[in-house]
This record gives sequence, structure tokens and C-alpha cells, in this order.
Amino acid sequence: MTFGEQPAYLRVAGDLRKKIVDGSLPPHTRLPSQARIREEYGVSDTVALEARKVLMAEGLVEGRSGSGTYVRERPVPRPVARSGYRPAGGASPFRQEQADEKARGTWESRSEQAEADPEIAERLRIEPGDRVMRTRYVFREAGEPMMLSTSWEPLALTGRTPVMLPEEGPLGGMGVVDRMAGIDVVVDNVTEEVSARPGLAEELLELGGVPGHVVLVIRRTFFASGRPVETADVVVPADRYRVSYHLPVR
Repeated sequence: MTFGEQPAYLRVAGDLRKKIVDGSLPPHTRLPSQARIREEYGVSDTVALEARKVLMAEGLVEGRSGSGTYVRERPVPRPVARSGYRPAGGASPFRQEQADEKARGTWESRSEQAEADPEIAERLRIEPGDRVMRTRYVFREAGEPMMLSTSWEPLALTGRTPVMLPEEGPLGGMGVVDRMAGIDVVVDNVTEEVSARPGLAEELLELGGVPGHVVLVIRRTFFASGRPVETADVVVPADRYRVSYHLPVR
């Protein structure tokens, strides 16, 4: 193979991908069989199989038991708007994670006490093993799961206060900024780091994704006078949503 030349399975996958993108192989069409790919492209069974695996890993096709491999419906990505914290009252968890005022959604949550592992301890600037309140969320838009979030708050700060449980009490469900203000903690900064990785099996099961699909992970931390008061991992399916930021210019 000369410099810059693609392996045969990638060339075959690239040609099939082009046909899927330009509509020559529309959604719900059966992908050519392994034998057909072998004959049409003059390649081995191994190359044909690897090309199909590439398309499946990219989420362009899906296998149907006893039927074959079919082109998947390609969703039009929808925006997940981010704009940092909103100091005005009434910011629900859904509004905190999806800042577009026109977006409407619901969420489910479950809170439990846990010990901070080394990574979370570093993010919250506490000791590994210190107690935290861990809350897991599933966010839905029009009934469709669109986002997962797991947050951690140090119980040294919120323990034995009215806001210890994020979704219960007088400020339950009001978002981090308003809840912290209820115990005289003023949130004045937030950071977010965005990365991508293959979704974990349990994440894709909840989000309705296909094994191997990529997710966007937003690692967010709220601060009050330089002290981390909450950190969270927000997980968004990359094939269905794009993350957009609206940041103020000072």
C-alpha cells in the first residue's frame, strides 16, 4: 500500500457511506449483502465484513435479527443551548441544562449519599472518601430521552441543610444557583469542559442509542468565591444534538 492510500475496507465503507449520505441508499433500505459487496467491489469476504462493521460503528446502519443490515434514519441534530448559570430565580434543572427558553422538558432524578472517588474529590477539592450527595438525572424532551446528568455536592457544605437533597425541600428542583443562595452561598462562576467518547452501554440504553455511538460529555463545576460547590457530568447523544454556547461579552 502506497503512502496515503486507504485500506480496502475503508475505501468500500467510504463509497457506501457516500451513497447513504447522498440518498442513493435511503433510510430503511437494506444494505447490500456481504456477497454483493464482495462481487461489486472485487474484495474478499473479510474486507466486505470489515466495511460493514465500519458503517455500523458509525451508526449509519443497524442489524435486524434474521433480516439483515439496514440504513438507519439519520436524525437532524437539535441544539442544546448552554449559557452558564442564571442568577435570576426559578432556574429548574432542565432550564439549567437546556438554556433555550423555547425548549420544554421534564426530568427524573434519584439522590443518594456516596463517597467521593479520587476524580470527584479532585474536582470538588475535598478528600477521597468524603461524603457527597450524588444525584442522577434523565432529561426528556417531548417524552424522548435527550440528556443524562450525574451531579455531586459535598455534604460538608449542604449536609443537614434544607438543600441537602437537590429535588426535595423548599428549594427542591430550583437549580444549583438558587439552592445555594438559600444557604447563603453565592455562586459566582461556572466552568464547562466538553469532550467526546463512545457511550457506555448503560448510557446508550437510557438514551435509546446504538452500541458504539459517540456521546458528548460536558463536565461542569459551579464555584462560590473559588470553592467548588457542585460538579456534574452531562451526557448528550452526539448524533441527535449539538451543543451551542451563548456567552456574554464583558
